[in-house]
Amino acid sequence: MRAEPSSPSVSANDRDRKDLASGEVMPEERLIRFVAGPDGAVVPDLARKLPGRGMWVEASREAVETAAKKNLFSRSAKAKLTAQPDLADLVQRLLAKRVLEQLGLARREGVLVNGFEKAHMALKSGKVAWLIEASDGSPDGRNKLLAAAARQTPPVPVVGAFSAEELGLALGLENVIHVVLLAGRRADRWTEEVRKLAGFRPLLPPSWREEARNGRGG
Repeated sequence: MRAEPSSPSVSANDRDRKDLASGEVMPEERLIRFVAGPDGAVVPDLARKLPGRGMWVEASREAVETAAKKNLFSRSAKAKLTAQPDLADLVQRLLAKRVLEQLGLARREGVLVNGFEKAHMALKSGKVAWLIEASDGSPDGRNKLLAAAARQTPPVPVVGAFSAEELGLALGLENVIHVVLLAGRRADRWTEEVRKLAGFRPLLPPSWREEARNGRGG
C-alpha cells in the first residue's frame, strides 16, 4: 500500500489518488480525503492534514453516498468503520464553511471587492476571477453584473450559493450583495474549494436561469 506523501514541496495538484467509489485515478484537487477516527467513524479531512491513512473519494454527493452505502471505507481500511448516513451532507456543510472562510481571508488580504459600483469597475478591468452574488439579492443589480461577467474573455464564473447574511457574517460586513474576488493565489485556492462544493450543491439558484431567459432585471 502506498504511504501518504509527507513532503510539503509536492503540490496536491501534482498528486493522483484512486477514488473509492469509481476506482478512477484522479488529481487530489478533485477528491475529498477521509480518515478513520479513534472510534471507528469515517471523518472528512478537507484540509488533508489529519493523521492516519487517507481514503479518497471524488468530491461529489453521489460518490460519497456510494462509498458510505457500499461500505467502501471499511474495505479500504481493512477494518470495520462507520460512515454516518448523512456523510455527504456533512461534507457539504464543511465545504461551504471553508469557502466562506476563504472569502473572509480574501477581504483581509485586500483581494476582494464589495459593492455594486466597485464590483462593476473591477469586472471591466479584466482582473476578476469570480463574481459572488447573494442568493437573495435583487435581480436588477445582479443581472447587470452577470451580463458584465459574461462579456469578459473568458467569462467570469459566478457563485450564488450564499445568502446576504451568510456573506456578511463571513466578511464581517452588513448588506453584502455583490462581491468580486480578484485573480491571484487566493482565488486559485478558492476555486478548488468551490469546485468541490459544486459536487454537493448547485452554485446558482435555478430561478436565476429563468430570470435570464425572461430578460428580467436587465
